[in-house]
Amino acid sequence: MRTMIAGRTSRLVFGLLAGLALAAGPSQGPAQEATQNAATPATWALEVWSPPFDFRSPKTSVTYRPLAEASRKWRICASYPHLKDSYWLSVNYGMVEEASRLGVALRVVEAGGYPNLGRQIAQITDCAQEADILALGAVSFDGLTEAVLAISEQIPVIAVVNDIADPGISAKAAVSWVTMGEVTGAYLASLHPAGTPPVKVAWFPGPRESQWAHFVEEGFTEALAGSAVDIVVRKWGDTGREIQLILVEEALEERPDVDYIVGSAVTAGAAVSLLRARGLTGRIRVLADYFTHAVYRGIKRDRIVAAPTDFPALQGRMGIEMAVRLLEGKLEHLHAGPSIHIVEGANLDTFSTRLSLAPADFSPTFVVE
Repeated sequence: MRTMIAGRTSRLVFGLLAGLALAAGPSQGPAQEATQNAATPATWALEVWSPPFDFRSPKTSVTYRPLAEASRKWRICASYPHLKDSYWLSVNYGMVEEASRLGVALRVVEAGGYPNLGRQIAQITDCAQEADILALGAVSFDGLTEAVLAISEQIPVIAVVNDIADPGISAKAAVSWVTMGEVTGAYLASLHPAGTPPVKVAWFPGPRESQWAHFVEEGFTEALAGSAVDIVVRKWGDTGREIQLILVEEALEERPDVDYIVGSAVTAGAAVSLLRARGLTGRIRVLADYFTHAVYRGIKRDRIVAAPTDFPALQGRMGIEMAVRLLEGKLEHLHAGPSIHIVEGANLDTFSTRLSLAPADFSPTFVVE
């Protein structure tokens, strides 16, 4: 298998690393060592929703054994909202590894940010013309419905990571972002339960254009109900570092008395830098609502309190593996995702990052042949 890296070509077309996940116990994440034979992948501990496509449905835990290989060199188009932070880089890594392992072709496009709905629609419409299936990380919950329905008349569409309206979708590899927000809020509430001194929070849900930000907002605020935590300022915005840095600065100007800054991994990284520059490290604490390389480093250096991981590298693998199963009529679970785990200083040394984060030397990869 050969991969093409970003910057080598401006027009990427289809042409014609195997590896086991590290063994992990319950505190390490949803991977279990299956065998030492590299031809057989590890099993994955997943959650399955039934009925599918509704995160309010009952869910069950399953031990999932990925396919050993694809029956043919399927062509998969994958679309991301962006590659501006290492979360989607880790999704990209998982997809590239799984495509290489299964022996399928992969082409990746990215929209450049959540405001770029029109760009993503144009990209997936073009990319799908040369693909057998589309793996879609959507910039909008319902803004792509018309395009997805048109594409689904030609090839199947599977949603990966970001939730999306059901019409035209054949499967989902994702977790509930309501739960991501809920886990983050519950962790904070556990530090400051009712009856303890109140704390003030600056909260950064994410981009208004993306429904996931509203999902995480719902879960976060509901989990704080009845606690000693009070959200005193709220800032919406795209997850680019420059934008988040400006929003954090604005929040601190409006409410210099906040005790916590809570938001995306990009928000957390920007906050760590700004607090250090202003001599506020330690007085204002930082919490992220998803897990990236920068968040890992922040937790390790005691600059970030904690963050939940939804195992983005594993979700990338799932998107490719489930896509192949769908094409080959072997898909057993229409809607599945990893269980969410909190990463904090207390478990950092025992937590395996293999299914969460791309290796440090991994670069954005747009084509696997």
